[in-house]
Amino acid sequence: MRLLLGMLAACTLAACANINPVSTTPRWDNQFGSNARATLARQVIDPQAGRNPDSVAGMDGRAAHAGYERYQRTFSGATPAPTFMISGDAK
Repeated sequence: MRLLLGMLAACTLAACANINPVSTTPRWDNQFGSNARATLARQVIDPQAGRNPDSVAGMDGRAAHAGYERYQRTFSGATPAPTFMISGDAK
């Protein structure tokens, strides 16, 4: 009886052992990361933008610098000066 149980256990372990491993997910392995690469590619509008010699249309340097300085002051706690004010005094 002991020999029979030992043989049964040995056969069960031999059946569970995988001598020649075969991937059960070959399609998933081939496509691993393709969605992330596709998403990154969709986020790039113009990959050749750095080679464009034309300047960017937009703000001039002074206005951009003033806007940046004003933005930085919002973190220091200082309130920016109002640019337009309607007074309640009517004369």
